[in-house]
Amino acid sequence: MCELLAMSANVPTDIVFSFTGLAQRGGVTGPHVDGWGITFYEGKGSRTFKDACPSSESHIAKLIKSYPIKSEVVISHIRQANRGCVSLENTHPFTRELWGCYWTYAHNGQLTDYQAKFSVSRYQPVGDTDSELAFCWILEQVAQKFGDAKPEDMLAVFRFVATLAEQIRALGVFNMILSDGEHLMSYCSNNLCYITRRAPFGKAKLIDTDVVIDFDKETTLHDVVTVIATRPLTENENWHVMQPGHWTLFRLGELLIDC
Repeated sequence: MCELLAMSANVPTDIVFSFTGLAQRGGVTGPHVDGWGITFYEGKGSRTFKDACPSSESHIAKLIKSYPIKSEVVISHIRQANRGCVSLENTHPFTRELWGCYWTYAHNGQLTDYQAKFSVSRYQPVGDTDSELAFCWILEQVAQKFGDAKPEDMLAVFRFVATLAEQIRALGVFNMILSDGEHLMSYCSNNLCYITRRAPFGKAKLIDTDVVIDFDKETTLHDVVTVIATRPLTENENWHVMQPGHWTLFRLGELLIDC
């Protein structure tokens, strides 16, 4: 299986600390050696870095760990291939445009008997993974239901996506992260957790490598930062473990929906 990482924050924040822990799982403390990727949102724009090499060995990953790109929404993924070959086009996250926004998605899990389910026309996969095809199907269903103009009630959109995710979970394991650049949604099939950090901040130590950070020195009293991951990344903090079928929606670090 793959592993997921995402962040929602109320101020531009770097994800170097969490990504450092995740990258270790791409070949050092975990078997996820079949590529990795990360997307940072900056306003309506986004920048994506991908590599088909293990994150623990990738020169691009070293750049991310040393260069603190600040963003309010980040999605990252390290891959252990099951559907589709090891290649750049099969690495997550995947991005598509809808309503003038870049939507970004990453999936952990494996689906079976899904080809007939995911009939698509408007959105076509570039690679050959079950993950990307499922993403194309989700966006196609959303576009068909809500039309060509962005709805005023975006919470209704994500509630509809949750019903689609539940349908996909019937086909196998479907842990998902999805964002329109403003909201950050997570859907749990079997393994997802999250933590929201706010004042008073303290120190945190990564599980996968000997790195400690004092968030009190890196933040202000008004900062709110939520991190979502497949498994907890720190050993001295209380992560909220999500249950199967549980989904959340965050905006600017704050929890909007918890179902």
